[in-house]
Amino acid sequence: MQQSDNIDAGRPFDWGKTSEDYAKYRDIYPDSFYEKIYKLGIGKDGQRILDIGTGTGVLPRAMYKYGANWVGTDISENKIRQARILAKESGMDIEFYTCQAEDIDYPDNAFDVITACQCIYYPDHSVTAPKFARILKKDGRFLILWMAWLPYEDRIACRSEDIILKYNPGWNGSGYKRNPISVPDEYLEYFDVTSRIDYDVMIPFTREGWHGRMRACRGVGASLPETDLRSWEEEHMNMLINEAPEQFEILHYVTMAELTVRK
Repeated sequence: MQQSDNIDAGRPFDWGKTSEDYAKYRDIYPDSFYEKIYKLGIGKDGQRILDIGTGTGVLPRAMYKYGANWVGTDISENKIRQARILAKESGMDIEFYTCQAEDIDYPDNAFDVITACQCIYYPDHSVTAPKFARILKKDGRFLILWMAWLPYEDRIACRSEDIILKYNPGWNGSGYKRNPISVPDEYLEYFDVTSRIDYDVMIPFTREGWHGRMRACRGVGASLPETDLRSWEEEHMNMLINEAPEQFEILHYVTMAELTVRK
């Protein structure tokens, strides 16, 4: 996955710098998130599933109990290291390896499902679209997943975004609204969109948990230089101490698109 000028005005970011925060603070999806995936028939016993941009393996680890055979890939070696640690601690047999999406190499018809959670905007779709279609079985599915806070409707989320933008004004992960996930055109040459799911959900946090969640985002821990990061840390935590209770909820929007390969 290559850095794009369309992301954060081209400012470099390194997901590896956020790996420990990712492992501790990014596993925030509600039970309903996984239940809706399973109701689509994804994650069932016997399926082979490839999770691209797996990060610390949140999706494979959460759905491991349903019996599918998961493989997780990510461009960040540090995140893959954390994914392996967390899976091993839970006694889970999940294959994780470092690889950007464009370089994934499997035989034809290798997987029943491919998932992409929070990462659809990063790959070069002209490369991944035909590749994903090829390595999926007949009627195989590609599931695109996204969950985002809603800053225009949630005061704390709005205040957190304002502080991030103070230190990283080119960050374009802000200002999210309720928009069904956009399927890049390249995939529509090989897949049909067969279902969509969209809903609101309140996610509980403590001050520390929300602070860690914000630090783990691309606009903060992955990109700010150390001096700016320390200043952000102080200002953001002071805001939470002064403006948020110790425990609170943040309004989020979940959107999913299920694609079925045409063969």
